[in-house]
Amino acid sequence: MVATSLAFVARRGELELVAPAGPTPRELKRLSDLDDQESLRFYRSVIYFYRGRPSRPRADPARVVRDGLAAALVHYYPIAGRLRELPGRKLAVDCTGEGVWFVQADADVALDEFGDRLCPPVPCAGQLLCLPESNSAVVVDRPLLYVQVTRLRCGGFVLGIQVCHNLVDAPGVTQFLQAVSELAGGMEAPSVRPVWARELLDARDPPCPIYHHPEYELAADAANDKLRPGAVLVHRAFLFGPEELSSLRDQLPPQMRSRCSRFLLLSAFAWRCRTAALGYEPGDEVRFMFVVNARGKRGRPLPEGFYGNALTFGVARTTAGELCSGSLGHAVELIVAAKARVAADDYAQSVADALVLRGRPRFTTARTYLVTDLTKSNLHEVDLGWGLPVYGGPATTTLATFHIPAAGGGITVPMCLPPRAMERFAANVRAGLSEASSHRGRSSGVELAVLSRM
Repeated sequence: MVATSLAFVARRGELELVAPAGPTPRELKRLSDLDDQESLRFYRSVIYFYRGRPSRPRADPARVVRDGLAAALVHYYPIAGRLRELPGRKLAVDCTGEGVWFVQADADVALDEFGDRLCPPVPCAGQLLCLPESNSAVVVDRPLLYVQVTRLRCGGFVLGIQVCHNLVDAPGVTQFLQAVSELAGGMEAPSVRPVWARELLDARDPPCPIYHHPEYELAADAANDKLRPGAVLVHRAFLFGPEELSSLRDQLPPQMRSRCSRFLLLSAFAWRCRTAALGYEPGDEVRFMFVVNARGKRGRPLPEGFYGNALTFGVARTTAGELCSGSLGHAVELIVAAKARVAADDYAQSVADALVLRGRPRFTTARTYLVTDLTKSNLHEVDLGWGLPVYGGPATTTLATFHIPAAGGGITVPMCLPPRAMERFAANVRAGLSEASSHRGRSSGVELAVLSRM
């Protein structure tokens, strides 16, 4: 069950600046040309729910986190600084050591009241995060990290953070929080030493992109997108268990089934359902865009401990008519081809070159379904001394979404659409799974849960 009517007010204490616990260098550190792209100028929210631990009845999670933050900022001192904008809108961190915003709070609510299937948008997220979402797009000359620890009535607590995306990506956030945990637990230094090395993802001089980058090109007739700013949207989470995934896999040609990952399978299925639900014209170009991690590439490897943005985007493109009238296997093939186009070791270098040449544009969102796969991420493995979190991941979701690991080997896909489009999307999901299940002689049991309405 999910908590659709939960309401409470967190009683916040005074906001305070937590500075590094020791001396740090005063210097100006330039962000990479992947870091400072326009689309990353916002604060990404991540939230963790922890149960109380009988063995630590007197431990105050707010104090533990605060002390861990102060210790970790000695090693991650740029996070305690402020962004400055240089000529050409280039961003750099002024390592002032001023610190990060921290607040502790209490809420008269128990962890179980949030429901047994937490995923974004988390109920009452605004009470668990201290930076209003409406104020999250300004990143210059302000703290780079906001942290709130909310103690719950049951003895559990919630850690909510909002961090400037220009500074870190999801693996970088996890690495920093692991350091907070380790240092709060008594270690003298983090097990993974942070490495800046942002110059490794800078454009060449002169910039020379060698690949095509449709992720930064406007879709044809983008003004006619069905999802306009200010539109009323609703949220639902769709849980696909092993049985549903197996049923979908059976719709693929036999030669494709064993080599199609769950990410490819579910992305192709949701892309088709979403495109049909939004009612695009058959000739409209539609896109599927996905996040690619540049870590682990052999050509110009990033060092262990790198915590900056190492993300690029792959794009599959077709028309709405071709996507919706074609088979699930065809949609999978489109995404496979897109993954192949961004697999080169020097692709991130080409992205940096293209961004600088084009003036750091935003990536395209018109008629685009954007997904980040978190099923293999360790974002949910941050142990602050109370064991692993009940949930650890994004606090909110927008038109971009995530594949989130669920209990029992399933995957949760949060979706955000206009109300009528959401009804059509849910119907398309049911129909697609019923069709798949009919081939196997059984009915589908996919769960559809309304999380909140805006």
